[in-house]
This record gives sequence, structure tokens and C-alpha cells, in this order.
Amino acid sequence: MISYFNEQIDFIYKEKVKTRAWIKIVAESEIRRLGDINIIFCSDNYILDINQKYLSHDYFTDIITFDYCEGDTLSGDLFISIDSVRENATEYGTEFSEELNRVIVHGVLHLIGYDDHTEEDIKQMRAKENYYLSFRELL
Repeated sequence: MISYFNEQIDFIYKEKVKTRAWIKIVAESEIRRLGDINIIFCSDNYILDINQKYLSHDYFTDIITFDYCEGDTLSGDLFISIDSVRENATEYGTEFSEELNRVIVHGVLHLIGYDDHTEEDIKQMRAKENYYLSFRELL
């Protein structure tokens, strides 16, 4: 089950049903089952606090993923800073919705087991993001 929450931000997400279907497609394409995934939209300050408290990082980020997966079942929390997503969309010259979808699938890919620590990992992650973003356009 995919659930949506807001923390320290007023944000109305209108794509819940479409996103649930899309994430299910991503999971099934990667031979995974959906467990409980919480998508928490939040402010920069909220995600900074999480970054400092749980990861000992002192910087803003667009997403923090907490992985609670067991076996092939995807479960976790995706904390997404709406402030950072907006800034990134402007910086990269893309629509806010496209950037938000990229960040969401990025978090799901982390739950699946993809990483982004090396240049090769980053290339693979970006290719997977682009691949699954194209699926979303078909829904």
C-alpha cells in the first residue's frame, strides 16, 4: 500500500492514483512486490533535520529514503522536500511534475537496491529513472 503524508508544508498531490499504479509497474518490472511505502512531502527544514538526526549529514537534499524491505517486498519511507524539487526543476529547466516524478522513482529504485555512490551507479540510476519515467507517460 502506498500512503501519502505532508510534514511542515502545504502541498496537495493530485496524482496519487496514477502514482500508485506507476510504482506497482516499476516494482513488478524489477520482480518485486509492493509492501508499505510512505511518501512524505516535506519542507527543506524538515528534511535537513532528518538528514542531521539520522544520517549525520548537514545539508539539504531532495529525497531521503529509509528502506524497510524484506525479501522481494518493497517497503520504506520516502521523504521528499518539495522546496528542493521546485529548485531543481528551475535549475534543470524541467517541469515541477517531471522533477517530482523523477525523485519519486529515484526513491523507489533505492528500495529496489540501486545505488548512486559511484559514477557508474549514477549512470545506471539515471538510465532506470528515464526508463520508468517513460512508463508513467503511458498511464
